[in-house]
Amino acid sequence: MLPDVVAEALREYRRALAEHGMSWGEPKIPYVRLMSVSRFVDEERFFRVAFARVRAERPDATLAEHEALVRELDFDEVLRDALGGAPPGGAAVLRLREGGCELEGRPRIVLDARPVPVSLLLDNARTSPAEVRAGGVRYHLAPGGARLIDLDTATEVSVGAGGERAGLSGLVRLAARARLRVRAGFPCRWSVWTEGGQGWFPEGTPARYDYHGTPYFHGDDIVLDVPAEPLTVRVTRGMEYDVAETALTPSGETLVELTPARMYDAAARGWYGADLHVHLNFVGDVVATPQMAAAAQHGEDLHVLNLLAANVSGPRVLDREALEHWAGRDLPWSDATHLARMGVEYRDDLLGHLHAFGVTAPPSRYHAGFAGAPDWPPTSVACRELRDLGAIVGYAHSFKSPVETPADVFGTGRPQCSARMAVVDAALGLVDSMEILHYASAAGSSAVYRRLLGAGNRLAAVAGTDSMLSFTRQRMEMVASPPGWERTYAKVAGPLTAVSYAEAVRHGRTFATTGPFVELTVDGHEPGDTLDRAPGDRVRVSVRVIGPEVERLTIRTADGVLAEGPPGELTAELVVGGPTYVLALAEGGPHPRSLFSGVFAHTSPVYLNVRGRAVARAEDLHWCLEWLDLLEELIRGRARLDTKEQLDDYLRLVDESRRVYLSRLPA
Repeated sequence: MLPDVVAEALREYRRALAEHGMSWGEPKIPYVRLMSVSRFVDEERFFRVAFARVRAERPDATLAEHEALVRELDFDEVLRDALGGAPPGGAAVLRLREGGCELEGRPRIVLDARPVPVSLLLDNARTSPAEVRAGGVRYHLAPGGARLIDLDTATEVSVGAGGERAGLSGLVRLAARARLRVRAGFPCRWSVWTEGGQGWFPEGTPARYDYHGTPYFHGDDIVLDVPAEPLTVRVTRGMEYDVAETALTPSGETLVELTPARMYDAAARGWYGADLHVHLNFVGDVVATPQMAAAAQHGEDLHVLNLLAANVSGPRVLDREALEHWAGRDLPWSDATHLARMGVEYRDDLLGHLHAFGVTAPPSRYHAGFAGAPDWPPTSVACRELRDLGAIVGYAHSFKSPVETPADVFGTGRPQCSARMAVVDAALGLVDSMEILHYASAAGSSAVYRRLLGAGNRLAAVAGTDSMLSFTRQRMEMVASPPGWERTYAKVAGPLTAVSYAEAVRHGRTFATTGPFVELTVDGHEPGDTLDRAPGDRVRVSVRVIGPEVERLTIRTADGVLAEGPPGELTAELVVGGPTYVLALAEGGPHPRSLFSGVFAHTSPVYLNVRGRAVARAEDLHWCLEWLDLLEELIRGRARLDTKEQLDDYLRLVDESRRVYLSRLPA
């Protein structure tokens, strides 16, 4: 039974979805406009086509001008061009040609005459405007125009003044019905599909597809209707388990018993894995309920789940009611090894997003810079408030592309949700962690993370998927993959609680991973520990990894790579010179076990002081000082601020952090 205030919020979300579609009525900034088309095309292909179009129109324009022009394109037309060949699953194309119209799409298997949802891309290949009517709605298309609409196979579609019918019946194929019962003995992630990758789901369960396009649902001892045709059944349970799979042709009711083998048991070693960045509702094509989150957490055996209340593109904060009701308390499905809490994402698209775990009460603010509001107060104010509410605070989806120089942090200067204020909040000790694993560039985020460490800041390496349970299919940002496909493992002292987990992260006893389990020791000490040694001392470094997807291990210090080698175990000896840190990475290429573009794990450091002095490399300090100079330039030139006093707030913070970095420079 849901609390009344949460149930009413979900009803309001359903009304918004029915009225506005996937945007739920949010202001249609480019990110929101992309949500519909990004179900069917990956980011690289989409933007390759988009930039080719604007470069053809404005070949002499700058990169910043091209980026602005891309945001003004008709995204449905870009999708049409990016798809090229046959439409992907769940979509069809109605091409309007001079002599008539043609429907393209893979037939979907059905078990009865009920309508099937489908996304229809209208493509006007004619030299004149065209009108399409679908379900009583008129769509006007310019010559060469396109429009993506969501309907079902029972919708009447006609073209032109003459009402030429474009029947959608060819998009379905009737098959004989069978029943499938799947059982593992504990909650798991199940995938059931027929030829061509069409997924099959229990009645009333959203049709979810992960980053690889694999269908999935969660639970155990589940019965579902399937066609009496060859199909594949797969089961797994998050990154600590392998995959079990079988192929069969069901008849009547067929029982499939599969159990995924466990690859490692992190909790038995005191390590608990968290997804610190998950949204229950963040607009999308389905309204997600707490029950869905519970099924996903237990089905993935995810120890810690942080569900974030957040805005999208306007002032409305989704899941705020759930936060206000449950703040400071474990969510109802929590148990001894599965802890769920409501948290907060504080968002300023120009200067950075923050996630907070363990808040004891709702904050007074959730965002800045949206819907004409100023980019104020600074993120530092939000950090302080969230900290005062008992939370650990981290920078979310830190950097989305490779970063080599401070200028790369800023790119063209447009809002891009990157952690541009991290250099300030880290220096002032206001932030606990940084997502080096998220949906975008692990290489860029981890490179900046190491610069911040080398400049004397203490931050935990963490992961946050940004999974959104209100999306069932996405190709651009992996948000439809299940929670926990990346995790922050933290070594917890004693039983798992919100307090004990937060304390472990606060002290840097963590590693972030797409799947591999990584153990780093330096003279027997683990991440988060501090050793004090004298020049000339020798320390032994060891890193061990579990995970068949790993291709190489690397041990790094503040000065760079200390050792690297194949997976398994890597050891090295470090002769102490100046203060430094030691951390480990595990990497590999694309792998079925990873729902990321590659395999990646990165530990927090073991800190190595020398006669009481902590690491503070001049090169990294100057890097951060240059970052601060560029940040000040960005704030003066791009931040939306209403008063001189608001600008002065930022400049004081920049100056204060600049003094911190200058004080750390070697004499």
